[in-house]
Amino acid sequence: MNTLKGTQINLRPLEPEDLDFVYQIENDESLWHLSNSITPFSLFTIREYLKNAHKDIFEVKQLRLLIEDKTSKPLGLIDLFDFDFKNKRAGVGIIIKDEKNRSKGFGKEALDLLLKYSFKYLGLHQIYCNILEDNLSSIKLFESLGFEKVGLKKDWNYNDGEFQNEFLYQLIR
Repeated sequence: MNTLKGTQINLRPLEPEDLDFVYQIENDESLWHLSNSITPFSLFTIREYLKNAHKDIFEVKQLRLLIEDKTSKPLGLIDLFDFDFKNKRAGVGIIIKDEKNRSKGFGKEALDLLLKYSFKYLGLHQIYCNILEDNLSSIKLFESLGFEKVGLKKDWNYNDGEFQNEFLYQLIR
């Protein structure tokens, strides 16, 4: 896969030089509730992951791309996961690392680029996402690109001593 180019950002495959950036995101405890992580990752583990990041989505069932600005500064990550070729669907997740870079359209452009790529080149029929009920910025982002709320998973995630509800959203082509 080549770089997907937008007006403000580009999406590109992960490279070995992204080690520190990925390490910072994966080990930021304030973000763990978004991915259900409960333990930090070592540099070794992330280095090994990056060595295999080039593998085909049909083989590993995941595609993780770096979101970078036009000066090649990393801003975040966007993932397709649980890629299901038979049923032509995948989940999507996105994170813009620094709060100062959020609400500037980077996430929306990244998601839009990935959706177009997924439908055109991967032949997906639908993409879904899971969003915590109180994550209003993500709800706004996904709804702005046509995702529809199709379900509520009650008490789905346990964070900071309490259960949280999670919405299931879908975009069907």
